[in-house]
Amino acid sequence: MGSTLLTLAAPVALAANPDWWPWVLAAIAAANAVMTFAGLWPRCDWVGPNWTHLPAAAAERGMVALTIDDGPDPAVTPAVLDLLDRYGAKATFFCIGERAERYPALCREIAARGHAVENHTMRHRHNFALLLLGGYLAELQAAQDALTAITGTRPRFFRAPAGLRNPLLDPVLGRLGLRLASWTRRGYDTVEKNPQAVLAKLLKGLQAGDILLLHDGSAARTASGRPVILEALQPLLEAIAAAGLRPATLREALAASDP
Repeated sequence: MGSTLLTLAAPVALAANPDWWPWVLAAIAAANAVMTFAGLWPRCDWVGPNWTHLPAAAAERGMVALTIDDGPDPAVTPAVLDLLDRYGAKATFFCIGERAERYPALCREIAARGHAVENHTMRHRHNFALLLLGGYLAELQAAQDALTAITGTRPRFFRAPAGLRNPLLDPVLGRLGLRLASWTRRGYDTVEKNPQAVLAKLLKGLQAGDILLLHDGSAARTASGRPVILEALQPLLEAIAAAGLRPATLREALAASDP
């Protein structure tokens, strides 16, 4: 918003004093550079509201959020669901719309087991941060429609691919009634093949209100070929329980914060 206002004010400033043009251009360039940086920093909230922690009321109840991205994946997601069931844990699955359409029964199974299915775009485009309003609306609307048709529940949260976006995303989120959610910390389990290293990243400073990021889709594999999430999830759930914390969905955390 600040860079937009500055750009609109520039002609007024130049009309008042044309000699100011080097300073006006420098100010516009600096403002746009700041906004670009903010969009490329997944946990930043300068370009719109962004959940990096659960609301205070949810944290006071000992909630943490396990969020699982890029699925559903028939080779990984069923085992993830079984582990979550074993520990009575609920998670938020940020699903890619086209993958949900490819495996609708699996997407419905996620919801049937009490987990939340949320919007992770339709196609998980690698150039997502470069899209304009129309591109954002098309990606998010298509995923909203696909996930709603499959699960019967309309997503309420959105996570950008790799967390990267630009200031044009926020008005689209508002139009679709979505909240942006990133994370408190992530294990980099799409590239890190050592489950212990992933676990260490997720547990460092663990406390109530944390949002933790793992992947069932695009999961890295250990040396033996096993998805890293399946090696890291069980000890993570045990550590969360030992700390007296409870995994909850983002929807549950939102409900806990409502008056």
